[in-house]
Amino acid sequence: MGLAFAAPLALLGLLALPAIYLLLRVTPPRPREIVFPPIRLLFDLLRREETPSRTPWWLLALRLAIAGLAVLAMAGPAVTPTATASFSGAPLLIAIDDGWPAASDFDARLEAARAIAADATRSGASVALLPMSEAEAAPALQDGGEIDERLRALAPQPYIPDRAAAATRLSEFVAAHPHTRLVWIADGLEQGGAKDFAKALNSAAAAGAKVDTLTGAHIPRALLSPQNTAAGLEVDIARASPEAGSSGSVSAYDAQGRVLAQSRFDFGSGETAKARFDLPIELRNEAALLRLDGEASAGAAALLDGRSKVRRVAVLSGTSADLAQPLLEPQYYLQKAFAPFAEVREPRPGAADPLPGLIAEQPNIVALADVGVLPQDAHEALVRFVEEGGLLLRFAGARLANGGDDLTPVRLRRSGRVLGGAMSWDTPKKLAPFEPSSPFYGLTVPDEVTVTRQVLAEPEPGLPAKTWAALTDGTPLVTAERRGRGLVVLFHVSADAAWSNLPISGLFVDMLHRIAADSGEAAARRAEDGARNDAPALAPLVTLDGRGRLGAPPPSARPIAGDYDGGARRDHPPGFYGAADAPVAVQPLRPGDELRAFDFAGQGLSVAPLRAGAPIDLRPFLLALVFLGLLADWLILLMMSGALRRAAPIVVGALCALAVLGAAPEQTHAKDAPSIATTRDREAALTTRLAYVVSGDARVDETSRLGLEALSRALNQRTSFAPGPPVGVDPARDELAFYPMLYWPIVAGAPLPSAQAIAKIGVYLKQGGTIVFDTRDALTAHEGGAPTPETQWLRDLTRHLDIPPLEVTPRDHVITKTFYLLDGFYGRTINGKTWVEALPRDSKDDSTRPVRATDSVSSVVITSNDLAAAWAADRNGQPLYTLTPGGARQRELAIRGGVNLVMYTLTGNYKSDQVHVRDLLERLGQ
Repeated sequence: MGLAFAAPLALLGLLALPAIYLLLRVTPPRPREIVFPPIRLLFDLLRREETPSRTPWWLLALRLAIAGLAVLAMAGPAVTPTATASFSGAPLLIAIDDGWPAASDFDARLEAARAIAADATRSGASVALLPMSEAEAAPALQDGGEIDERLRALAPQPYIPDRAAAATRLSEFVAAHPHTRLVWIADGLEQGGAKDFAKALNSAAAAGAKVDTLTGAHIPRALLSPQNTAAGLEVDIARASPEAGSSGSVSAYDAQGRVLAQSRFDFGSGETAKARFDLPIELRNEAALLRLDGEASAGAAALLDGRSKVRRVAVLSGTSADLAQPLLEPQYYLQKAFAPFAEVREPRPGAADPLPGLIAEQPNIVALADVGVLPQDAHEALVRFVEEGGLLLRFAGARLANGGDDLTPVRLRRSGRVLGGAMSWDTPKKLAPFEPSSPFYGLTVPDEVTVTRQVLAEPEPGLPAKTWAALTDGTPLVTAERRGRGLVVLFHVSADAAWSNLPISGLFVDMLHRIAADSGEAAARRAEDGARNDAPALAPLVTLDGRGRLGAPPPSARPIAGDYDGGARRDHPPGFYGAADAPVAVQPLRPGDELRAFDFAGQGLSVAPLRAGAPIDLRPFLLALVFLGLLADWLILLMMSGALRRAAPIVVGALCALAVLGAAPEQTHAKDAPSIATTRDREAALTTRLAYVVSGDARVDETSRLGLEALSRALNQRTSFAPGPPVGVDPARDELAFYPMLYWPIVAGAPLPSAQAIAKIGVYLKQGGTIVFDTRDALTAHEGGAPTPETQWLRDLTRHLDIPPLEVTPRDHVITKTFYLLDGFYGRTINGKTWVEALPRDSKDDSTRPVRATDSVSSVVITSNDLAAAWAADRNGQPLYTLTPGGARQRELAIRGGVNLVMYTLTGNYKSDQVHVRDLLERLGQ
């Protein structure tokens, strides 16, 4: 306490000494009237010949410098550390790579871009932004606040954008704005047309533009070609250069996000490495995602769909075992064809009825080579296997041709057809190209594959729809039919080379791989769709964002064709497509892709390291120089007067005061220092607007922005409140006091805010702000069950906040009547509950009052119905997301609930004021 009082007193005394000194010079008292020793000492310093003839030039220069520093300090200068030089007022274009290679250090790239834009704005220059993924729109010059807002909303994309369109936009911008300033924040990779963009930059520099290229120190790595074979689960790892690291690890996750295993890898001297997971087949088949540890990007993730699962195949041949020539047996051909991608099970030697024993081992596929009539028990077991979702794969032969059963997709003619024999006029037939509805579509048919004998199908309605492959004369080669939940597939040739050379071709292995990949209910659905000639496109189920996190598909995602084998792009982001039980994966990188570091020097570009930092306020340093200059001026006056020796006690006191002030805690100065109001804060203070908390998930943030934009339009149309455009805020960096209501969508994978940010949130709630927390988990949450990841994340956050007691919103709460009369708050779903601050009940009049309220607005509103997704609409007012259960009425109620929330936040509980009761009754009586 003594030190705390000593510092202010010492400072006041130090500041009072010059004033007392000047007062004594103007009206000097008599020496005997001075009692206080320090003032008497000052009086002794006075000389009767006080006014010099002229001031020394160097002292005048010092005083002018002090005045200049004081004026400069009052202007509030700041400096931002960037990699570029100062701006001269010319237009600035910032081109930024926003593909997944930039995801790991994307925040640093955004900070650098914001700092560069802030420097240009202070220099009076307009700024344009050109993200590579948004090159379809021409860049436009904007002010600093608009650029800052766009940068905050920018997120890495899960693909590598093509820079060719961006190069065209850059050339157009330079043609329209000569002598402009260009800054390219590059990801360092050659992929995506880096050479074309570099040529456009060089052309712009030749035309008079100033070009700067920045790149980060992080070098990306990626996963390529995951393969889950019978031998093990393997994945390739690629790096752009040796500086990316020589070793690492890959983790395998199941569909619920649980870690199954981890595998180490080492590049050695190469640019690729391989990670291998030696796990049981059942555990490997549970893997849905491989992730490169330490890399937060879509390229560091690989997806495993149903086609990547290792199938268990039971193989049984109807021919007699010929031990003298085992390599000619149909069973041997099937073993070798299935071996690369499936686990093959064979019957035990000597088993009288091997088929039930094979089915008991729970295979995915049962392959029967030339099996005619089955025993009753085996037939019943096989029927149950197919109806429960299994795949029965049959091959023709002499036994099946002479007498089969009902487990074939089509009715067969006896004896079959012989082509190219001595007694036949027909020549061997070739295979016709596969139809788009066939699972074999896309496979190349070799010219050398021919068929010399086949089992013919009886003509019947629907036969073309059951045909997966046919000969050039139109007769079926492979047919299929759905049975229950399973599928029956028949090759109309034998499994060995007796009837066709197909089993000894590579096409045979590819065909079996396609069948095994689609085995089960997915293949059954494909057969049914083919029977209807209505094979649907595969809609996006879940997709990866630029940081490699699985989530809801973005609005730009479009369905893919069933045979899609292209890479990830804007309309087909990487992720899972189709049905949830049989999804199809689109990988971030295609097989054969590689990472190559871009040679900037070879393209004539000089590269600077990426650096960014917050603006440094220079006022404290300038004021310190002013203070030191004044102190130096005072000491010079004492020295010139010859009284420096007698003023030694004063000098010592001044130094002690400086020491005391220097020993004060730095936190006090930091706390008292006023923050610099940004352009964004000034706009928010002048125009009331809604805000959402940036979650870090690009899709969620985009949904929040579009939802609040639609809600703002509804407020402008239906009420007297005309809010400004909504903004995204970061509690750790932005001032929250300007926004009356914050919408906070909960993302379970996001990191918790820091302690300082949580403290700011607590102050915001205490000072009258309202936060609407939306967990968006109404469909996955179960009352009384374990909390969902979103609910647990919210609990972890609020554990450090002073949250009042909450209750489910009662029907008589004022929030349900602020503008519309509502029964609840609907969003994309309607089954979630909405929680508000619990209101005290008055047992005397609760039954008679139509509205209950307290004197304050609930600081916390918690819902799980995904409000923003229900509000979100495009510029034409068309909804962007489907609702559950759906309908225009649900969307309208969601908008009304949002209007009530905003009006409740702004006006509080005025509806519950009994002063208005008489007026309301008079209106009702009219």
